[in-house]
Amino acid sequence: MLLVLSGAPGLRAAVGCDLNEPDRDVKRLFPESTSYKTLYVSIAKRGGAALQKQIEARLGDTFKGLFETADVPYTMYEIYKGSELIGYIHGVNQKGTYGGIQVFLALDRDGVIRGFYFQKLTSRAAKLLREPAFGSQFIGLSLRDFYRYDVVSGKEVPPGPVSRIKNPDPVSNEDFRAALRATKKNLILVDEFLLGNRYLKYFETGSVRPDAGSCARGV
Repeated sequence: MLLVLSGAPGLRAAVGCDLNEPDRDVKRLFPESTSYKTLYVSIAKRGGAALQKQIEARLGDTFKGLFETADVPYTMYEIYKGSELIGYIHGVNQKGTYGGIQVFLALDRDGVIRGFYFQKLTSRAAKLLREPAFGSQFIGLSLRDFYRYDVVSGKEVPPGPVSRIKNPDPVSNEDFRAALRATKKNLILVDEFLLGNRYLKYFETGSVRPDAGSCARGV
């Protein structure tokens, strides 16, 4: 496997989110893959406080707590089939009801979700949230779909593809909403660090699709 370190030793002291078993996990999420590169990036090194404010604006919420400081190292995986880049894997930490949760996304090279899963989840609804039926609802969505979703209110206006993601826990929605916030944050960070802000134009113009389907592709 290929490894690219961008100031990794200093960054690793902060609280990041790595795949527990990258060789196994990459092959599970991308069975066709032959290698991967591991990249370490941070808001502090890319743009500092100014960049953090921009990312918070795109998220629609301020960063909070240990997992959302500017110096957090984000571990991003570029996935290859031979010499061809075929996608990405990235995970983020997010505060849940009983502690931190880790939401990982497998994305195609256009930043469209092809896989969703929790690497870490302590929740009364953990069994339900880990069901493949829940994660499958994210497949085919991209940051363009998530821009209309307000992570503070938990509403998407007007209702669209994110609103159709169903909470499997009829009693509480805190961890469900944490998963959606983590997904939006994850997609924004991938767009910033890996996709060259391909989706930024939809945030700046408000040009989001009125009703994107679950098999949306590209931008």
